[in-house]
Amino acid sequence: YCNVQMEDEVLERFRPEPAQVRIYIEEGEENLLKARIETFYGEKQYNVFDPVRLGDTYRDVAKESAALHVVRHFFPEVIRKEKRFGMRSEEDFFAFLEEGQQTLSKVGEVYISGELRKWKIRNAPRLQAGISMRNHLLHLQILSDDLPYEELERLLENYREKKKFFRLRGGDFIRLEDNSLETLSEILDGLHLETEDWRTGEMELPRYRAMYLNEVLKENTDGLQVTRDTGFQKLVSEILSAEKACYPVPETMETILREYQKAGYQWMRTLDAMGFGGILADDMGLGKTVQVIALILSYRSEETEQKAPVLIVCPASLIYNWQSEIRRFAPDLHQVVIAGSMQEREQLLLDAWEIPGCVLITSYDLLKRDLAQYQNHIFRYQFLDEAQMIKNHMTKAARAVKKIQAISRFALTGTPIENRLSELWSIFDFLMPGMLFSYSRFQKEFEGPIVREEDERAIKRLRQLTRPFVLRRLKADVLKELPDKSEITIYAGMEEEQRQLYDANVWQLKSTLAYGTQKSMQILAALVRLRQICCDPALVYENYKGSSAKKEACTHLLQEAAAGGHKVLVFSQFASMLRLLAQSLDAEHISYYMLTGSVSKEKRAEMVRDFHMDDTPVFLISLKAGGTGLNLTAADIVIHYDPWWNLAAQNQATDRAHRIGQKHKVTVFRLIAKDTIEERILEMQESKRLLSSQIITEESLPKELLSPDALQNLL
Repeated sequence: YCNVQMEDEVLERFRPEPAQVRIYIEEGEENLLKARIETFYGEKQYNVFDPVRLGDTYRDVAKESAALHVVRHFFPEVIRKEKRFGMRSEEDFFAFLEEGQQTLSKVGEVYISGELRKWKIRNAPRLQAGISMRNHLLHLQILSDDLPYEELERLLENYREKKKFFRLRGGDFIRLEDNSLETLSEILDGLHLETEDWRTGEMELPRYRAMYLNEVLKENTDGLQVTRDTGFQKLVSEILSAEKACYPVPETMETILREYQKAGYQWMRTLDAMGFGGILADDMGLGKTVQVIALILSYRSEETEQKAPVLIVCPASLIYNWQSEIRRFAPDLHQVVIAGSMQEREQLLLDAWEIPGCVLITSYDLLKRDLAQYQNHIFRYQFLDEAQMIKNHMTKAARAVKKIQAISRFALTGTPIENRLSELWSIFDFLMPGMLFSYSRFQKEFEGPIVREEDERAIKRLRQLTRPFVLRRLKADVLKELPDKSEITIYAGMEEEQRQLYDANVWQLKSTLAYGTQKSMQILAALVRLRQICCDPALVYENYKGSSAKKEACTHLLQEAAAGGHKVLVFSQFASMLRLLAQSLDAEHISYYMLTGSVSKEKRAEMVRDFHMDDTPVFLISLKAGGTGLNLTAADIVIHYDPWWNLAAQNQATDRAHRIGQKHKVTVFRLIAKDTIEERILEMQESKRLLSSQIITEESLPKELLSPDALQNLL
């Protein structure tokens, strides 16, 4: 309102004293820390709780409020009677030690009582890990120069609870954001080690934990000093280079095995030498059987002590296929198929025990029936073919194979996980019991978190635990090693009811041939009837409810192919057989197309187009409808359900997939009923001695086959 003139000395008498904020921190009762805010204006002193009166216009309310705001952040409790603020939780105290003093000093002078000044935040203790090999066991030692094991145990519990700190008994805090603690926690959790296991400083672990330990320690080198003895280093090195090992390949197999198959053989030899088991999970058609035969041959030729027997367990439909493959690639191996009646099986086993190194082949079903006769013997190897058959660990078959005593165990399957993660647990429970812990713990720590939450840490841990013991190669991985077209014959052994029906029809036909009254068309009809019984007796006998060996084998193939992302053509000359296969596919929830003579040209073209475009894995095709004139290069697997008289016609069907435009290698499976007319047909095809050069339809036979001697040979 006006100009004021005043001497500076006079003005200074009215200028307010600057505010000096002091924050006092002291220890109270029952873990209570207290903070008091006092503001000084010259000789006058105010507590932040003191109200601002009209005469106190010189108080710096803004500065006092700023101090109040910062103190309340670290001391959330208000103690009005004492005009103080308080904190009780260790979390607040840790935050105060970590950043509180520095932050408070920006709004005032901080005074801390003598006892509190001693407390500080320390870095996590430096840990040392030592791994050594002694007496075929891993010895893991965890050491800390700074903390006794009791404190280290409590510290680790805080880390697992995802806390930022740990408070020592002396009052200091330890910051827990440290890689060495993460590594220790992962090891203890991943291997299910309890604190009492490592409190003494050293833990004994199975050797199959070596690769898991190596992977965890390799990924977390910061803050953890690791020493590995030469025994451990050698073990890890051998596992890492298992496929490149230099075990001698049996001479007879040297030119037979392809390079990737030799790598698979070396992998099994390496695991075997270390006392481990494994899953050979190669894609279907890559020759898992021949790799196993090479392993058995190496055992027979190199180990000189009394040779223990070898046991191969497979689906009933594949036992004779194994026998055929052993005869083909290792004719000197003594092998016995344990099948037939109970009395026959008992005698076969009694004889087999007398033959050193004998290879026994049986089915899952028969093994559980004959288990008592196996349990008193120790096998050098036990192989499970189509190991997904024990995916449910509660079944009798799964329990039976796990009761066999074997030095080394291997599982063969193209689909180690079909539907549930627990299937992998069951196979590893056979290979190395305890490697994936108890079933309930596996569900809790792996299956649940992975399936429900896609827990990356659980996925990574499971992969680290299992990866060294699973060898999986896809066709795309070994494409250069594969021929343009590989052919595999699978022999299916009939069960009792199917065998009786087949034998009865053979006897009937032989009896009528003896009288020489049958005409050629009647003979052909009788032969077709026999072939239908080989496919499935339900084609001939309307009320037949028994099993069909070939249908079971085919269903196994289709399940594995669908799970592996393959597309399959299934050919049969019997449309009614395709309908039975369709029922099996429906039961397995596998989608398919079916092409028979009743399908219109328009629908036929539509199905072919859709098969190339969609995800339907199976195309069922009858000979009449699809033996020629189709381009189905989307498929990379062909199954011939029943052999045809003429190989040229069969090859024409194969060429629906194996033709120009096919970008993948094609695998052809031929299903043959063991000890039947189908084996004779196969022999004819392979020798080519009776095949006509002309295309013969499936209803006709070469004239040479209608002679009495040739017919007797067929039967």
